[in-house]
Amino acid sequence: MPEPGPSPLQSSLPAAAAHFGLHVLGRAAAPTETAGAAALTAAAAAATGDGTAPVTASTPTSGTAPVALPAALIGAVPAVGVVPAAGTVPAIGALPVAAGAAVVAPAAVAALAPPAGAAVTAPPVPGAGFVLPGPTGLGTAALSLARRVTAPEPPEPPEPAAPVVGRPIPGLYFHPVPEPDPVRVDEVSRRIKAWALDEVQLYPEDWEGEFDGFSVGRYMVACHPDAPTVEHLMVATRLMVAENAVDDCYCEDHGGSPIGLGGRLLLAHTALDPLHTTTEYQPLWAESLHADAPRRAYRSAMEYFVAQSTPSQADRFRHDMARLHMGYLAEAAWAETDHMPEVWEYLAMRQFNNFRPCPTITDTVGGYELPADLHAQPAMQRVLALAGNATTLVNDLYSYMKELDSPGTHLNLPVVIAHREGVSDREGYLKAVEVHNDLMRDFEAEAAALAEACPLPTVQRFLRGVAVWVDGNHYWHQTNTYRYSLPDFW
Repeated sequence: MPEPGPSPLQSSLPAAAAHFGLHVLGRAAAPTETAGAAALTAAAAAATGDGTAPVTASTPTSGTAPVALPAALIGAVPAVGVVPAAGTVPAIGALPVAAGAAVVAPAAVAALAPPAGAAVTAPPVPGAGFVLPGPTGLGTAALSLARRVTAPEPPEPPEPAAPVVGRPIPGLYFHPVPEPDPVRVDEVSRRIKAWALDEVQLYPEDWEGEFDGFSVGRYMVACHPDAPTVEHLMVATRLMVAENAVDDCYCEDHGGSPIGLGGRLLLAHTALDPLHTTTEYQPLWAESLHADAPRRAYRSAMEYFVAQSTPSQADRFRHDMARLHMGYLAEAAWAETDHMPEVWEYLAMRQFNNFRPCPTITDTVGGYELPADLHAQPAMQRVLALAGNATTLVNDLYSYMKELDSPGTHLNLPVVIAHREGVSDREGYLKAVEVHNDLMRDFEAEAAALAEACPLPTVQRFLRGVAVWVDGNHYWHQTNTYRYSLPDFW
């Protein structure tokens, strides 16, 4: 199978999301829409007025302007690791076109498209770099009002960052991303380690290698390339590290256990969603937030997040973290009773025990806000759920070998499929790849439909950010050879 080529920044969003202009023109000719789209558009207008979110005192002004879709993406299908199933990318002919507008047949579009892998350059601009020279000849130099200007030699382009090695899973549907900015990666890595050691005393010295091997700086820079500042990136990075500490120390690798997990998670959750109690007991609760590393990390990371986010963004994150903790508890209950769930039961648990809290804050990290009414729309919630489910199965697949080495039976989708459907380990793994691919295609189709139904700049940018997060998450799993290796199934 050929290696997938690089994808644009808006990599997981199919071409229909880029046809914003065609959609707007088509509204005049095809004003009818579904009830769901009408409700979404009405809610958008009510929530934003002009389609942009207000900037509060706690939201930096840098980076709040909506991001325009690159012209190169209009009508282009991004390069992917596996070709999407037929029908997942809406055809141009299905889009509404204004009366009198010229329509190009799909065959003509295909004929005009550059061959795969060909470089695409902008057409030359007539007269670019040339100014009429005016009078010439002996004694006329002082009369010339304009001269031919020789363009300076362009500076040597910087050396591109060396790509990080890592073998992608054969047959997995994914989009490659550019190498993350090495300057930002180094700075985020430096800051997060200082925070972990100096501010929250997150781990003892003998865990340092594992902390460094997690490569969280590279992870977050790949997932949030539109973050306006390093401090915006740090908001996501602290939360990621804190969530991982809770998972390791309460649930799995470093002393975690299903026994008593509910009580530990509840107390840790109060670091995100504060306790409101009497003056007699408030100090005792506040002191408890420093009792162990996971609570210290949650408390500090949430303080930074609240300072950078709006109240609705903070409440949204608390809700998704409660979902995450409920998923932890379901998996722990199955471990205590030695229950092997059905495949659909496992997928239900994974919809809660998953990465959803990470892409749901993409607007906070980007320095803007998707209004609460738009975030709460069922169509947006479905997009986020599918994104969380697909990215979590990426973790199941890349961590398969790592989890086989852990004691006991570690639930992941390949293991559950092999057990419940009576197939070999290899067949269970390969079927799990197809389940992931189906979820990815559903995510892309739903995101494209939502982008067309609600062409507001904040909605477009948020969907684009979630898609980039999905791709960055795969990049990190693929390239983190310190943590992950692939089974020998091919």
